[in-house]
Amino acid sequence: QVQLVESGGGLVQAGDSLRLSCAASGRTFSTYAMGWFRQAPGRERNFVAAISWSGGSTYYADSVKGRFTISRDNAKNTVYLQMNSLKPEDTAVYSCAADYRGNGNNLYFQRSYDYWGQGTQVTVSS
Repeated sequence: QVQLVESGGGLVQAGDSLRLSCAASGRTFSTYAMGWFRQAPGRERNFVAAISWSGGSTYYADSVKGRFTISRDNAKNTVYLQMNSLKPEDTAVYSCAADYRGNGNNLYFQRSYDYWGQGTQVTVSS
């Protein structure tokens, strides 16, 4: 069992930056690929970014490529999402997820993930 707790959300203005964190319980964090998804009001949850268990591979949605960076610190059981140049359309609840031994293009899909956090709200004003 893995528990995930997100933090770092908030209200910012367009152009600002935020860093989200997702802390994971358990001693097997390094065996999980990690992903970030987001859900805006009235819309489906969508893929944002993912990182392989080793951190050697990263994946991004086209809408955030070049602005967001995903990283992980396996010693701290934490995955991060650095979000720069935020736009109002980035407003959403951001959730992290864990995929046991996940890799490759499977990481784009919600069904690949085994555990989910509760989410943290990010609001970007114009």
